[in-house]
Amino acid sequence: MNNKYSGSNFDDFLKEEGIYEEVSTKAQKRLLALQIADIIAESNLTKSEVADKMATSRSQLDRLLDPENTSITLESLDRLARAVGKQLKIEFA
Repeated sequence: MNNKYSGSNFDDFLKEEGIYEEVSTKAQKRLLALQIADIIAESNLTKSEVADKMATSRSQLDRLLDPENTSITLESLDRLARAVGKQLKIEFA
């Protein structure tokens, strides 16, 4: 039995399946959510304190931390960065 994907890379497989962009976006959001959680932990602030500093609700902060929610705004990310004493930096690779 021959596997048509043998020797190819995972990105090629995802592209052939038509799900590359979706999977890539979710993976990037998962990484961002992990970074946000780490930054909040390092800041020694509770989620409620961070939400207060952002002038938003705890549920809005939870949406930023939700790896499945890819609908976040730059404004929200910037407010979060300032709330924990960081600066938002965005790069294209």
